[in-house]
Amino acid sequence: MKIPSIMRSLAVLPINRQEIPLFAKWRPFLLISSRPISTALSGSQELKEFMEFMEKLKNYEKTGVPRGAGTDSGDGFDLGRMRRLLHNLGNPQSKYKTVHIAGTKGKGSTAAFLSSILRAEGYSVGCYTSPHIRTIRERITLGTTGEPVSAKALSSHFHKIKDDLHMAVEREKGHLSQFEVFTALAFSIFAEEKVHFAVVEAGLGGARDATNVISSSDLAVSIITNIGAEHLAALGGSLESIAVAKSGIVKEQSPVSWF
Repeated sequence: MKIPSIMRSLAVLPINRQEIPLFAKWRPFLLISSRPISTALSGSQELKEFMEFMEKLKNYEKTGVPRGAGTDSGDGFDLGRMRRLLHNLGNPQSKYKTVHIAGTKGKGSTAAFLSSILRAEGYSVGCYTSPHIRTIRERITLGTTGEPVSAKALSSHFHKIKDDLHMAVEREKGHLSQFEVFTALAFSIFAEEKVHFAVVEAGLGGARDATNVISSSDLAVSIITNIGAEHLAALGGSLESIAVAKSGIVKEQSPVSWF
């Protein structure tokens, strides 16, 4: 697939939040605290079984991330878990081109900005961001309209792959996290929906983030937004180590841009 020219000139593009439809849609809720996965799964009977499954998994958004977990070191998260899970799901992340975004500030707005542009150009886009504001379904938006995945569609896809998920949880002996499972679910939904592009925001750092399983050949562009002091313990304790962790999404022979 031909990569749109927008991907080759990202570094000089300003981001105007007023021009992004998602910001207009979310503006009334911006004072509501963002929520971890488990707190917004209730309230939908269609997601009841999914909620019960997810509640059994590790939830680092609620408990906090271990020291060094986001660094490319012996303390870092094991990406092997994600690779094994995605392999069992048929490697859905290889079925489309991905824009991968990491950074301290501006990841979500950059993802919304690019998704909006690609949709305006007629592409079907899957966008994966975190955390959410009102419902977990906001983390996955789809198609040419950018609407959050419906509870019915999320539940339906969960039931299609739940046997693989249960086997993965058993195989990984309880180490699989909610974020890893939901990331795999998002990638699988994007493949099923046959999106042209996935715009994916890294959750923590980059190098050892669950989203960092995209091969160079499947990567449209890696984007690094600005770098600041966040999650210091998890990302190595310094601005330099944070920058190194976030730059871990950059792949050899693939485009990279930064803001």
